[in-house]
Amino acid sequence: MKTLPLFPASIVGSIPRPLVVRELIEKPAWDETDRNTMDAAVRFVVALQERAGLDVVNDGEWRRRSYIGVIAELAHGFTLEVNPADGRPWTVVTEKLTPKPAGFVAAEAKFVKEIARVATKITLPAPALLGERLWDKGRSGKAYPKREDFVRDCVAPLRAEIALLQDMGVEIVQIDDPHLCLFVDPDVRRSYEDPDRAADFAVEMINETVKGFDGIKFAVHLCRRAGARVRGEKHHAGTYGPILNQLNKLKVQHLTMEFTAAGADDLESLGRLREDFELGLGVVDVTPGAPEAAALIVSRVERALTRIDKKRITLNPDCGFAPGSAAKVDTDEVYLKLKAEAEAARTLRAKYA
Repeated sequence: MKTLPLFPASIVGSIPRPLVVRELIEKPAWDETDRNTMDAAVRFVVALQERAGLDVVNDGEWRRRSYIGVIAELAHGFTLEVNPADGRPWTVVTEKLTPKPAGFVAAEAKFVKEIARVATKITLPAPALLGERLWDKGRSGKAYPKREDFVRDCVAPLRAEIALLQDMGVEIVQIDDPHLCLFVDPDVRRSYEDPDRAADFAVEMINETVKGFDGIKFAVHLCRRAGARVRGEKHHAGTYGPILNQLNKLKVQHLTMEFTAAGADDLESLGRLREDFELGLGVVDVTPGAPEAAALIVSRVERALTRIDKKRITLNPDCGFAPGSAAKVDTDEVYLKLKAEAEAARTLRAKYA
């Protein structure tokens, strides 16, 4: 396990994939040349992050067809279709889940651990998020009449991967749950008969997923679909206030949160979070074309320092840079933003150490 400095500079998850990587992940089977090409690509994206100056890196999620659909690599029971709503690729559960041999995510992690010179983070989708995105009443109802039963069955394959990650010394395992964070939006809350119960269930499933593991720092990534800004979609509004009760029940050590978006920088809400939480503040805007200077990032962190102890703060973007297969983001722009983040972290250390 690598020790992190004050104000560590981290990544959230996805980094834009070049065409060669997108072509590879669409191939149904790989030969040795394909595997070598992907390994070389992942070496590059890790080197990009380290060159930028990050203290925590990952593989950009480049080996995954989608960050949610990765569950289909861990269990049988899914069908890859086209979503009739938007025409995008759609992984949907159509049969009862049965386990595949564990190790898909662990293999990603093993390679990153072998090549990275700094700490590593591996991401997994939250069970309730999988339920929201991959369960459909018409397509899934025969296998899982209730969405909640499918969500519960997602816990075991996720835990099997975490057990392997624990053995190889991954520093951070991040559970991505933007679904939980949507309950900050009044419009979303009105669409649920009991929004608090739905949020409670999401937290309960995360806690079941991480229960009993030692030696791993668990994080939960919260996002009002900041990544939707990459695709020009609606951004959900609201402060963290409506879900503070649920957040404080999470049995994890770290929250990775938006901070640049309206409402996300509500210090009153952040100040009411449990004091033992580390807070990964999204002080870098992922919106394409939005320039980010180190001085601006420093100012955002210093605003948080008026309410949050410096030892609790990690710097990160407010979401992954390439959410969804339709995202088009310039990799050089991502590199410059990560460089600015790392420069801001160094400035803060010099000032507050």
